[in-house]
Amino acid sequence: MWHMHQPFYQDLATGEHILPWVRLHGLKDYYGMAALLREFPAMRLTINLVPSLLVQLDAFAQDRARDRSLELSLKPAAQLTEEDRAFIVANFFHAQRARMIEPYPRYAELLRKKEQAGAAGGVARLFSEAELRDLQVWHKLAWVDPFYLDRDARVRALVSRGRGFGEDDKLTLREVELEILRAVVPVHRELAESGQIELSTSPFYHPILPLLCDTDVYLRTHPHSRMPRQRFRRPEDAAEQLQRAAALHAETFGQAPRGLWPSEGSVSDAMVPLAADAGFGWMATDELILARSLGVALTRDAHGHLQQPETLYRPYTVRVGERSIACLFRDHVLSDLIGFTYASWSAEAAAADFVGRIVEGGRRFSNRTGGAEATVPIILDGENAWEHYDGGGRPFLRALYHALTTNPEIRTVTMTEATGEPGGQLRGIFPGSWINGDFYIWIGHSDDHRAWSQLADARQALDSPGTGADAASLARAREEILIAEGSDWFWWYGDDHSSDHDLEFDDLFRRHLRNVYRALDKPVPEELFLTNITTQPPRTVTQAPSGFVRATLDGEVTSYFEWLGAGSLEGRGTAGAMHQVSEGGQTLTSLVMYGFDSERLFVRMDFSRRAGDLLIGSAAVRLSFMHPTDLRVTVRHGGLQAAATLERRAGSEWTEIPGTDVAASARQVLEIGVPFRALGVASGEPLSFFVSLHMNGGELERYPAHHPLELTVPSSDFEAQNWSA
Repeated sequence: MWHMHQPFYQDLATGEHILPWVRLHGLKDYYGMAALLREFPAMRLTINLVPSLLVQLDAFAQDRARDRSLELSLKPAAQLTEEDRAFIVANFFHAQRARMIEPYPRYAELLRKKEQAGAAGGVARLFSEAELRDLQVWHKLAWVDPFYLDRDARVRALVSRGRGFGEDDKLTLREVELEILRAVVPVHRELAESGQIELSTSPFYHPILPLLCDTDVYLRTHPHSRMPRQRFRRPEDAAEQLQRAAALHAETFGQAPRGLWPSEGSVSDAMVPLAADAGFGWMATDELILARSLGVALTRDAHGHLQQPETLYRPYTVRVGERSIACLFRDHVLSDLIGFTYASWSAEAAAADFVGRIVEGGRRFSNRTGGAEATVPIILDGENAWEHYDGGGRPFLRALYHALTTNPEIRTVTMTEATGEPGGQLRGIFPGSWINGDFYIWIGHSDDHRAWSQLADARQALDSPGTGADAASLARAREEILIAEGSDWFWWYGDDHSSDHDLEFDDLFRRHLRNVYRALDKPVPEELFLTNITTQPPRTVTQAPSGFVRATLDGEVTSYFEWLGAGSLEGRGTAGAMHQVSEGGQTLTSLVMYGFDSERLFVRMDFSRRAGDLLIGSAAVRLSFMHPTDLRVTVRHGGLQAAATLERRAGSEWTEIPGTDVAASARQVLEIGVPFRALGVASGEPLSFFVSLHMNGGELERYPAHHPLELTVPSSDFEAQNWSA
């Protein structure tokens, strides 16, 4: 099941859409992810479309919606004000660099110009009118669907020309944009009517249903936690979010939805009767919720294969009182392989690995159940991962769909088909989400507490509107409350997620609440004009290499000075729109240091426990190189020095390259040294790589999360040049 979601970005009072992500992901993902299935008629799957996304998509498709990025992408370059120019240069590079900017020389050239100007004031003045016009085009062109990039003559002509665009080119691109946006709903309706896909939904504005029912449900997993000053308990709001979602879905696609993906896989006993009463026949959540509901452990072997497939790989019926609903629990590891790991693999190797894991899981299930058929639920975000894949993820998806539909041991099914046969029974369900099996992300921080209290106050104001509010005003206030109940505002509070738009999300949440009071003609509380953000996310990259590393590869912090010239990343980094769960919900890596001398690349990793203890059993550390390609260093337990190998990929196989003098040692910390000559790179050449921690055959943590570390192989006089600078 692919989950497609965007929060509600529109300020209802002004009509403006504050951020452009509905429109940009509409260009790149929502149409193509469905249209690709026409090439694989035997492929069956489910696509979950959140109502808050659908209503905004419709507004943009009908040319009724506007956001500032759209307006400035269409404004004649000669008429741009200083403020316009500053906004464009600051915001028109919000795209994944390696996959969406660097492949296009002109776009990359403009980004480097911005970076070279640094933080100097008035950087936008350094861009000429022609450069700004090219940036207006590339900001949108880089997001265009791969089908159009590959096949549409208009788009191909723009990409081929690359620069020197005119105002008419912007209008051509606008025609393409509207064409793609208007095709999103029809292609989903077509595939659903043919039976190839099932369409499901989520609560209308994507709220965390258990927290709407009662915020005190959080105390089940965090009994000693501080809580909002005001308890929020509105099960009637949760019911309305579900009922309105089902109604919009039926209106849009001509039939009521059978299935529900509760926002963030968040479930509890309180929301089960509400979902059943709203007409839903199935829901889904994460494997950790199943484990906690049953009071069992779900573990994996050294290759990442589930050791209790008979528990996870079947549907369940969850019964609460007189209400019941079918439920599937997603395989977290398999889902995360697509979301976070396979982007750096070749498409064929990734698809082969994934299908092999499914086949093995099915065989183990069959062996443990006397020949029964396993149901393996794969559920993940359907939009954000593809920015990090080659070709927008299309090569991988084609390889995956081909492998799934041609393997004789696998049958792909929709979620309704998967829940159609009786399975296990649950008397109640553990309250939690797909992230760590709890609700910490949305209510665990002081920023969250403030926001929940503000929401509760505004909700109480709606209960006592006074005599001055007419029916239309009450309806507007009600809508603003439902929007403010969405999960996304709380996602960005606290120190676990951050983006370039934290302030916009915070401001939009408080705008919705201010609009409640204004609609009711009541005074707006002063605190709604002040930011809720008090916890600051840690910086990811703390410093770049400044001098040669003089490390002794002994796994110990021999002296302060040996890593003094290294660059560093804090392992306790923040995630963005996607979240990957690590062991026990906590990251194991506390620090990554990287640097070089004139002959070797050095990497050091500090963990939450001794590196020598961590690298016992199935654990491994990898340096995965993006340049040069198809090379990786793998470090496993091997005694005092650890076992470090340099490997080269050929197809789907990795083969060790002997005699490379790659070395590693793991005691208190892990230290790795890789000769540049072994990598085939020389002074002045680029080098880029990821650092990742693996356990049980799966990637657990990656640093940096979505872009490689980049450096240039130094010359012998690097330190002298750096000192002179």
